[in-house]
Amino acid sequence: MTLGTTVNIGSKPQPVTLSDVAITKVAALLSEEEGGEALALRVAVKAGGCSGFSYDMFFDSEIASDDIVTTFGTVRVVVDPASAEKLVGASLDYSDGLNGAGFNITNPNASKTCGCGSSFS
Repeated sequence: MTLGTTVNIGSKPQPVTLSDVAITKVAALLSEEEGGEALALRVAVKAGGCSGFSYDMFFDSEIASDDIVTTFGTVRVVVDPASAEKLVGASLDYSDGLNGAGFNITNPNASKTCGCGSSFS
């Protein structure tokens, strides 16, 4: 895992870290977006999913004053405070294998996850 530079978080741990592979993939996706240099990857937790909560990731140009911003190389990751509480210690990775390509969040705070891997409690 690569440690990033955290802004606006005080002494709390980073809500989520990115693997080197995830950083490379997000940077590549951002480079394909119009105005990608102004975008950040927002990682959020929302109510719903078969286990109670689900992950949401998207590119966002709006950063609130209380958002937690972490930079990994050229990639900015933004997490809102409520989501940060549920993501502390989580890691984001990317795989491109035969068993399916995509991003995967490993969250030590999840006591139960569903079979699809996108929701937890």
